[in-house]
Amino acid sequence: MKNKRTLLFIPIIITAFIINSCKKDNQTTIKALFSYGSWELASVIVTKYTGNTIDTTYQLNTNCNLTQKFTFNSNGTCSYTNFDCIPQTSAPASWSLTTNQLYLQTNITCTDTVKKDNSQPFSYAQIYTLGQFSMVLITGDVTPNYSLTQPRTQYTYGFIRRTGN
Repeated sequence: MKNKRTLLFIPIIITAFIINSCKKDNQTTIKALFSYGSWELASVIVTKYTGNTIDTTYQLNTNCNLTQKFTFNSNGTCSYTNFDCIPQTSAPASWSLTTNQLYLQTNITCTDTVKKDNSQPFSYAQIYTLGQFSMVLITGDVTPNYSLTQPRTQYTYGFIRRTGN
């Protein structure tokens, strides 16, 4: 009787092993959240620090009438439309997440009103929050180690999800 039960469980164990060893899709939940629909810019906040002390905070693009959209595709490409309230669409670029999935890396190049030149504003962006309908990215001086007397600037981009367009 004991041998019959053992023989019964062997096919189940083999089936479970085969199912678990099949090639998995590399699409993680975080990657899926990025690439479903497009993200519309809702706000940009600039924060200037000395060390970890906030010196000033102000909001950018308060009078922009253009819709700014960040679009991520599941194939690892992305684009940005109307960055910095300038009518423009970035050339197709690539995006990826760091190994710990806490930072977004892109090589998107956009024209910038401050620099009056091309910049890569999201080359290394901290993912502050990411949900089904909202995303907050922090760029600029996002390295965790800094001097207490070092001036630094961070840009906080708030996006909302737009599906169907």
